[in-house]
Amino acid sequence: MAALFGSRVRRLRTAAGLTQAELGDRVHVVSTRITQIERASGAKPTLELARALDAALGADNLLVELWSYVYREAFPDWSRKFMAYSERAVDIRQYAAHVVPGLLQTEDYARAVLSLDALLDGEEQLEERLTARMGRQKRLGSSDRPELWVVLDEAVLRRPIGGHAVTRKQLERLLDAAAERHITLQVLPFDQGGHEAMGGSLTVLTLPDGSEVAYTEGADYGQLIEEPTNVSRYKVIYDRLRAAALPPLMSLDMIRSVMEGNYRGAKVPSRSERRRLAQEQLQQSSGGRLRGGGGRVPRRRARP
Repeated sequence: MAALFGSRVRRLRTAAGLTQAELGDRVHVVSTRITQIERASGAKPTLELARALDAALGADNLLVELWSYVYREAFPDWSRKFMAYSERAVDIRQYAAHVVPGLLQTEDYARAVLSLDALLDGEEQLEERLTARMGRQKRLGSSDRPELWVVLDEAVLRRPIGGHAVTRKQLERLLDAAAERHITLQVLPFDQGGHEAMGGSLTVLTLPDGSEVAYTEGADYGQLIEEPTNVSRYKVIYDRLRAAALPPLMSLDMIRSVMEGNYRGAKVPSRSERRRLAQEQLQQSSGGRLRGGGGRVPRRRARP
């Protein structure tokens, strides 16, 4: 990708009739730095430099978009491979244990999450990571967008990342996202107790050819699982999490409750209440009460 980025810079520079020295002057670097970029040698361009080159060459954001792929080359092989799989996936199933998944994060929430990295090397690196994360969200609005099913641990809702105002906006974003037909959200409440995915997050991807991969991630580790037998095990774990979580409509009610209660006093319904509420939601969606045989019983009109 660094070579592709460099070739695009060279082509755009040539088309603009600029020498390497002249382009370097416009973006405030020495000409040898332009040579390094065009030859894909030396240090990779920073996001700031990619933006400057894009503006100087009138690239209409092309170089900034290419930069996100160059940036990924600094990640371990397994991480890059997972990101490549994610971009092709037709179905994404995620369990998030600690924070909202990157695909659904607001910019302020994402900045707060990324800034928690103890190994972060300054504001410039933070902005680079933020740009890359926000860029990955564009696919959710594209024509080839995947089906996205997310199970959020209750802790995700109750931990104010970046402060209450930032977290409230993030919860609003979740509610807006859930209104999209291709996005489903569920919440796994605390009272479900322990489960097989505790301590980390889990993602299962379905690729266009029907094959599947899984990915687990903790605070400072990640593991890509490609062997079909092992992927099947993680699919079972994910299905159990999905079954234990609140139904989608009740999950949205809980998100609203936490948001409107400013993270205090939001009531998690008991299991019997969940069954009752789920039945009521089913009745509302079907337009009437259900008989044992599945037929619909018309609602009675109130007497005057």
